[in-house]
Amino acid sequence: MSKKPEIIVSRHETGHGTVRSYMIGFILSVVLTVQAYAITENHVLGGWALAFTLAVLAIIQLLVQLIFFLHLNRESRPRWNLQVLVFAVGVVVIIVFGSLWIMNNLAYNHAHTQSPASTNQFIIKDEGYKP
Repeated sequence: MSKKPEIIVSRHETGHGTVRSYMIGFILSVVLTVQAYAITENHVLGGWALAFTLAVLAIIQLLVQLIFFLHLNRESRPRWNLQVLVFAVGVVVIIVFGSLWIMNNLAYNHAHTQSPASTNQFIIKDEGYKP
């Protein structure tokens, strides 16, 4: 009598979501995107309040993506979830506030660039320099 080969079945979770979870994630993503667009387009907020609101919406959007599409909540080791979340929030903060900083500097440098003399006068006035 010959021995039958032994089959080893792995018990690892695949992490695939259901159609329902994908639809919830998709609808939440669309709602957050439309909300950010509406706030910006209708000039509901301005300045730093707008920047802060858009940053919060971006972080919520990131969480939706991580949970519903990347299935981060199904990780067997929750510490990885926290590390990925902290890294992702850090990237969003760097991108959002770095972009705002760059745009602010562009606006400052582009403000009065008609001639070198007017640029110098603008910078002296803006910096509060008194000769």
